[in-house]
Amino acid sequence: METKKAEITYLDRNEHQYGPAPACFDALKNLNSETLREYSRDHMLGIKSPLSLRLANDYGIDEKNVMLGFGGEDILKQTIHCYIHEGDKIMIPSYSWWYYKKIADEVGGIKIEYPIVEGEDSFYYDIEGMLKIYDEQKPKLVLISSPNNPTGNRLDFNQLKEVLNRMKDAVVVMDEAYSLFFNDDKSYLKDIINHFSNVLIIRTFSKFYGLAGVRIGFALMGKNHEQLSMFSARYLGYNRLSERIALAALDSQEYYNDICKKMAADMEMFRTEFNKLPGFKAYKSYANFILVKIPVELKDALKKYLTERNMVVKFMAEDGLFNHLRITIGTQEQNQMLMQMVKAFLNEANKS
Repeated sequence: METKKAEITYLDRNEHQYGPAPACFDALKNLNSETLREYSRDHMLGIKSPLSLRLANDYGIDEKNVMLGFGGEDILKQTIHCYIHEGDKIMIPSYSWWYYKKIADEVGGIKIEYPIVEGEDSFYYDIEGMLKIYDEQKPKLVLISSPNNPTGNRLDFNQLKEVLNRMKDAVVVMDEAYSLFFNDDKSYLKDIINHFSNVLIIRTFSKFYGLAGVRIGFALMGKNHEQLSMFSARYLGYNRLSERIALAALDSQEYYNDICKKMAADMEMFRTEFNKLPGFKAYKSYANFILVKIPVELKDALKKYLTERNMVVKFMAEDGLFNHLRITIGTQEQNQMLMQMVKAFLNEANKS
């Protein structure tokens, strides 16, 4: 008799554990032959796709200023490959997604790090230090992650305007993959696109909408990105099936809002419970994950303990974040189970 493998809980890659809205599955059921057998002809209508048109209407900008891609990752890669050449400088946050540096290396870009600083209860961008480095280094491209992975901090609108007003001579890429979890305000995006022609704002359906496997992302572009628009153009269209699923997700806002309320409650639970534990510190986050500092002497043993119980979280190994773990906010059941495991581990460690 075949033994059933224990289910592994993955809270390490910031995936949406509740999954996409029911309407997304309905979009898969209600397919016709044309959707699968024919190329898109939307270019004949002067648009990229129904999805790009919908996004333009939702964000109040022209459809030509919307770029589609194979997830936000693809748009980020296309942008850097389009603008950065060997020897060009690119500014990257000090604590950030490793992939930023990898893409810069692919094109021979010179990586310039700017500071993200640990505060009392959260990390934050050092705006003064950031602008000082910008003025000194004069980079061709600046990457800003808000909320930032893995620290969870973000720029507020006033900080963002201050930064953008000083960075008009560079391409500024805003990675907002996690922005929808705790910020439903879209109005500032239209203002940014209209006032800052050098800015590109990347968003995705992978995180908030639970569609990481579908691989579809988009960017809102300022008017100076004609070069990138031509570089990314696909006259035969995009994945028509992915577009239908994404449109169904956009029509399911109530479903996602309800889940966000649960995530917010569990985020607060994690912060409260971890901050009660000696030597632990959970930071404020505006994304679907939370960064927790742990006693460094417990790191290896805690990782082994959780792994043996089929619980996977992200144990950081970067300079400055070596004794930290990043936890994806899962379902309420998963979150409670993880918290109970950590407490059980500490009880066992204290007895030994």
